[in-house]
Amino acid sequence: MPNRKLRVGIAGYGIVGKRRRQCIDLNPNLITVAVSDISFKHEGTFSDGVRFYSNYQGLFKEKLDILFVSLPNYLASECTISGLERGLHVFCEKPPGRSVQDIRDVIATEKVRQHLKLKYGFNHRYHDSVMEAKNVIESGQYGEVINLRGIYGKSNIIPFDKGWRAERQYAGGGILLDQGIHILDMIRHFVGEFEEIKSFVSNSYWEHDVEDNAYAIMRNQKGCIAMLHSTATQWQHKFRLEITMRECLLELTGILSGSKSYGEERLKIIPKKDGSSVGSFMEITNSYLEDYSWQREIDEFADVVIHDKPVENGNSCEALKVMELVYRVYCADRRWQEAFDIPTP
Repeated sequence: MPNRKLRVGIAGYGIVGKRRRQCIDLNPNLITVAVSDISFKHEGTFSDGVRFYSNYQGLFKEKLDILFVSLPNYLASECTISGLERGLHVFCEKPPGRSVQDIRDVIATEKVRQHLKLKYGFNHRYHDSVMEAKNVIESGQYGEVINLRGIYGKSNIIPFDKGWRAERQYAGGGILLDQGIHILDMIRHFVGEFEEIKSFVSNSYWEHDVEDNAYAIMRNQKGCIAMLHSTATQWQHKFRLEITMRECLLELTGILSGSKSYGEERLKIIPKKDGSSVGSFMEITNSYLEDYSWQREIDEFADVVIHDKPVENGNSCEALKVMELVYRVYCADRRWQEAFDIPTP
């Protein structure tokens, strides 16, 4: 246990930043001392003593131990680098930036400050359904994974009043980079890297200069196939990931979120039934009513910092790999790559 609470600053105090603060303040070893957001017109102090600034640079006036970065994509890597350069441990939301080069720039800074901890917020790994599916796969009870099929979709790209997500110069990409990156991270988490990728990427509905649909099919060295549809034209929000193993099917449906718009989070384990032409008549359904993922993620990071442990989930190497995978999907559609001059990762 530390002799004092670690002092935390939060860059970006929107929906995600405020939710992170709730979890930070519930951890007995952390305390929020300052936040920043462009919504603040000047600097000042909340009634609870927490300082607030209109620009993340103001946070560096405070004596901090940890910086949380919940900023738009075009500021994420810049702020992360600034925090590391000032000797702070950094927790940054996904994606790590607008491009593969952004995360490579961060890693270059991290390499000369190896005593600092850097973690990226791939929050879905900490959901109960995902954790249990990972346990089932790693147990070997049902054999190896044969294929995966995933869909993750919502009904637009622009959430609430933050239109930067629909502009390539600020976001770097659309629905795949914003939301689909989570399902790509989960697929990598379950079965590792992929060698071959085919894709179709489109902005034909919303007509922004970022994609509103991405369709991909990928194959790894073992022959495992993964199919993905990341969409901003899903009029009823949906999360579904099917994992076919040699002796069972795992179905992850719904994902608990702040909006509650993806439905109840469930994991079905459906064993293979030998000799039946209609498939299995059995299933085990686990339903999860509370979302503990945010607190687990914060608590894990606090433990890593306090006890000088390596970052095992969401480290910069994993962030680089999933960003490369996102951009390989973009570049696998040659017309999309050429239309927006997207560099090959």
